[in-house]
Amino acid sequence: MKWWNAWRGARHPFPAEAWAEGLARVPLLMTLPDEDARRLGERAWAFLRRKRLSLFDDELFDLPARLALVAQACLMTLYWSEGDAREAFANVHEVRVLPEAFRSKVAEMDEAGVVHEFEDERVGETWHQGPIVLALSDIQESGGWGGFNVIIHEFAHKLDMGNSLDADGFPPLPRDIDPRDWHRVFTDVWEDLQAHLARGDAPPIDDYAASHPGECFAVCCEYFFTAPDVLNAAYPELYALLGRYFRQDPLRRYPSH
Repeated sequence: MKWWNAWRGARHPFPAEAWAEGLARVPLLMTLPDEDARRLGERAWAFLRRKRLSLFDDELFDLPARLALVAQACLMTLYWSEGDAREAFANVHEVRVLPEAFRSKVAEMDEAGVVHEFEDERVGETWHQGPIVLALSDIQESGGWGGFNVIIHEFAHKLDMGNSLDADGFPPLPRDIDPRDWHRVFTDVWEDLQAHLARGDAPPIDDYAASHPGECFAVCCEYFFTAPDVLNAAYPELYALLGRYFRQDPLRRYPSH
């Protein structure tokens, strides 16, 4: 296999200059240690070669921009083995970028069993074996340390769907995390979010996390990577659990820490 990897690398040499420019565009990535940033760039480059990136306007996305986009997804699995990282996103076949938020038909069942259909405006959307759909406007708002990142959010749904057709907040777990601990910690967070809303108080994280267990996981992933101080202050046990899951500690590279 060494000769194959060498041949493949010769055909698709790592674009170091483009990666350096892409990295400089994303504050979230700029605090990574040099060696980790290099490894992230290589994984982003490999991801681009394996997956389909469908853009409504190719001219808006030069190579640095494409690398910067997918690198924010690859950041989630950066400290996993190469095999585990590739397997985690095996259900990602296409990333589709639209110019703006889009409307999607939604069907939801209420407590009485009645199905309600309506149109909902989305900034991102994910299906089990379907594409990840992102709005350009929200990609442009991602990449900072403010608690919002549509790329991480939608790719978190893909991680979540690694063992089921739906995002239920319970992704495949490594052997060193007891599923009972995962369930207990996320249940505590879920109940706290619901209690805040019942009192009419603003939750410590985006209240969209209280809309569905799958959204709770995705929003908490956003905060873990882009507002680790907020998540750790509000739910330290959850922050520690996600640290074990992602095998990293974003607080250590948080610029104000």
